[in-house]
Amino acid sequence: MELSSGFYGRSNPHMLSASGGKAMGKLIEATHEPAGVEINMKPVLDIVEDIFERATPAAPGAIKQVDASESDERALHYSSLEQMMDVLSATINRISCEITYRLSIGEDAHSTTLAVAQIVKGYSWDAKIVLALAAFAMTYGEFLLVVQLYATNPLAKDVALLKQLPEILTRADLLKPKFDTLANLINAMVVVAKCTVEFKGLPSKYIRPEDPELSSANADIPSAVYWTIRSTVICSSQIMGLINMGHEFLSSTTDAWELSSLTHNINSIYNDLVEKLNRCRQRINDRKDIEAFETLVRLFDAIHIDNMKILKALIYAKDDQPPLWDGTTKQRVSIELLRRRSVLLLISDLEIPEKELIILEQIYNESRVQPTRIESQYEVIWIPIVDRSTTFDDTKRKQFESLQAMMPWYSVGHPSMIQPAVMRYIKEVWGFNKKPLLVVLDPQGRVVNPNAMPMMFIWGSMAFPFTKLREEALWKEETWRIELLADSIDPSIINWLTDRKFICLYGGEDMNWIRKFTTTAKAVAKTANIQLEMLYVGKSNPRERVRRNMTNIELENLSHTLSDISLIWFFWVRLESMWHSRAQHGVTVRNDLIMQEILTMLGFDGSDQGWAVISRGADEMARAKAETFLKSLEEYTAWEAAAAEKGFIPALNDHFRSLRTEHHCNRLTLPGISVAEIGSIKDTVVCVDCGKPMEALLMFRCCTD
Repeated sequence: MELSSGFYGRSNPHMLSASGGKAMGKLIEATHEPAGVEINMKPVLDIVEDIFERATPAAPGAIKQVDASESDERALHYSSLEQMMDVLSATINRISCEITYRLSIGEDAHSTTLAVAQIVKGYSWDAKIVLALAAFAMTYGEFLLVVQLYATNPLAKDVALLKQLPEILTRADLLKPKFDTLANLINAMVVVAKCTVEFKGLPSKYIRPEDPELSSANADIPSAVYWTIRSTVICSSQIMGLINMGHEFLSSTTDAWELSSLTHNINSIYNDLVEKLNRCRQRINDRKDIEAFETLVRLFDAIHIDNMKILKALIYAKDDQPPLWDGTTKQRVSIELLRRRSVLLLISDLEIPEKELIILEQIYNESRVQPTRIESQYEVIWIPIVDRSTTFDDTKRKQFESLQAMMPWYSVGHPSMIQPAVMRYIKEVWGFNKKPLLVVLDPQGRVVNPNAMPMMFIWGSMAFPFTKLREEALWKEETWRIELLADSIDPSIINWLTDRKFICLYGGEDMNWIRKFTTTAKAVAKTANIQLEMLYVGKSNPRERVRRNMTNIELENLSHTLSDISLIWFFWVRLESMWHSRAQHGVTVRNDLIMQEILTMLGFDGSDQGWAVISRGADEMARAKAETFLKSLEEYTAWEAAAAEKGFIPALNDHFRSLRTEHHCNRLTLPGISVAEIGSIKDTVVCVDCGKPMEALLMFRCCTD
């Protein structure tokens, strides 16, 4: 039989252009008369894809092996499709016969494509593509069955003989390139079909036809249908050419351009569709996140008998695995363990400071020593907030696992368990922004404190149950004394207090001043016949310079130092926490002595010079900056008589006042304050020396040692 160029249906270059593609889409649209019957085509497409995968020839006579379990799974899959195929098989056979007939009489691919479009005119767009692919899959699969079996199966050998195949089957070197080219086009058609099936399955609850992402895709799908059907026609013509022309067709390169052009065109269609599909997915996810966020808001507003609904809404459990990691037993555990327990949510990103974790771990471990105490009746869960716009790569995974390994409490099994809606709630409602939060949920899941971190740093587990009422009660019991300022940073302080010793805390970075101050203080204490203990507490955010100072102080036996540099950080962060805590309760410098002293200490830290505070008992305390304190000690003989009469600390305070001048310049750094918050607090922050409102300035700092 003579096969003309019309048999192969060679494409006009204009047809492959964007405008030509749109025109072909319009032709297909004109045939579209949906019958209103909705059919899920994904199971059919799964079978089609399976046929293409199994039929791919490795070499003539080579049979693909399939393990028994996979065969059983396929059998179950196929049995569920029998009813559907009763409806569709006639249409698939009709398409196959139509293509075979029209190609056999030399009709061109374009006319054949439109004829197939008429057969499937009553089906949805995704069904048109899948049915055409299924028809070709039958032709392709039957042909490859003979190719695979002819060498070992007498029936296949006889069929191959009638189809004049033995000669070409002996030329594997020519057969493979031909099928490689076909395989590329087949793969391109399959992914386009998957795209259209997925478009059909998009949930109408979250995306509508009028949405620009979906309307744009719907406008392109008819063109995708045309070119996919046309490609099945061209592929069928290739198989028929092998059967009818044998070796001469196999060695021909006439059609390589058309197959490559079609593959390129189908891939371009896929790339365009998948981009629009991704935009649709994003729109759907955005709407789902909004719905989930609103659900979460309602959930927190509702009353619950326990905390399970809240915890399960915050932590998404997937793959039926227990969602929590127990930092003590190092294994996954159920969230049910936390039912009706007070739960503290430690919320942070992956940059949580190690020193902060060390202090929290120490407080947590102390609470576990006597687990029956009322102060121990809480649990902690780490909720890591990881930006989903960037890939969770090996670096982030190791960072997450390293932090998780440091924590003795619970944590989520993986950061992906914190859904976007939950992250939005944490940021918008609880105000998370880089700085770690400790959100407290009571046994019913109610938020009783949006951030108990200041309470935890000030009082540790004694602040349980970490409510605002408990915070108020604790402050009512407090006065400004050395125990509030420092007793939690060094156990020696309790012993010094018990022994009625004078306790001096001092800080700064100037090692020369430290030497002069400590030497002078010891000499004055000896002269005044008082027992004096001194402790160096450095500066906030201690760096290498403070570390070197600690080493020198120990080597030169100038005073006591803290056992770890992280405790210096803790000393200052406790003071910052006190400020935050008092400020949340509406306390200002004008009406509160404790607030005045807190801001004085923070002001000391903000200055470039050193400072010191000395105390004895609960009600005697004196403090001053480096120059004033050192000068007062050097002038001890001037107030020695007053010290003998009034007491050391009252006399020292009097001398401080005598040295005070009208001129002063105090700087105060308030940590954790955003630019937006400055306006709301600036009128409440006044100078501790003169009582005037302090000028608010924005400072950026980069400090290196």
